[in-house]
Amino acid sequence: MKFGKPAAAAACSANRWNSGGSGGQGQSQARLFAREGAAVILGDIVERDGKSVAREIIKAGGQATFIRLDVRSLEDWTRAVRHAKRKFGGLHILVNNAGVVSRSGIQDISMSEWTRVLGINLTGPMYGCRACAPLIRDSGGGSIVNISSTAGMLGHPGVAYAASKWGLRGVTKTAAMEYLDWGIRVNSIHPAQVAETGMSGSATEGYRYANQRVMPMQRSASPDEVSNAVLFLASGESSYITGTEIMVDGGAVAIGLPRTRILLEAEFNASQKA
Repeated sequence: MKFGKPAAAAACSANRWNSGGSGGQGQSQARLFAREGAAVILGDIVERDGKSVAREIIKAGGQATFIRLDVRSLEDWTRAVRHAKRKFGGLHILVNNAGVVSRSGIQDISMSEWTRVLGINLTGPMYGCRACAPLIRDSGGGSIVNISSTAGMLGHPGVAYAASKWGLRGVTKTAAMEYLDWGIRVNSIHPAQVAETGMSGSATEGYRYANQRVMPMQRSASPDEVSNAVLFLASGESSYITGTEIMVDGGAVAIGLPRTRILLEAEFNASQKA
């Protein structure tokens, strides 16, 4: 799935263009895109780690650059777009990867936490689309991939996180309509729990145990499994796909409930025979 021409890929976590490019999913996406021939711009607020990833990509023979990017700042996005045009002459792919998790409910969440989560997870991707789409259009078209979550498909105990991910679905579909005539496809990826990320690392031991029990595949996704789906939507191999959602969740949304019911029924029947 090699890119025929350099495609500046921005992957974002509030920390990372790739946005959120310094670790976890963003780092995985940046490395994969670079191996496939894309010139990668990593944007993040974690400058040391972001620069380190860019250096490693260059050392491996790829093209990469880092720019400090707070996805909540339209000024930062505007500066990043100027950097992409100056450094690589254009932009073809934007991956809005920046994200933070919140597990506070309606009765518990502070307004500062609510504002922070929605700013990074929802306003940030909207700013990214707004800032980058004109350059993608002028560069000949391309693809925008928004990293949402299964929390944008189902109920979730974190009210701000759920609201941001449900909202990102709406932003994705509106962008797909708005940018269709600009030659830009816009889609969203919806992972469940992803291992080796800051979000999974912040989960309690009990949460991780419960997650493994209820996931149909009985494990979390790896960052690379998510990155492969992002690469597909960014590439020409998905040329007739726009405005859609791809689950990278091991079947959680589609079959999670009936699968769990089957397993619990089997456990109950076994306990009755014991």
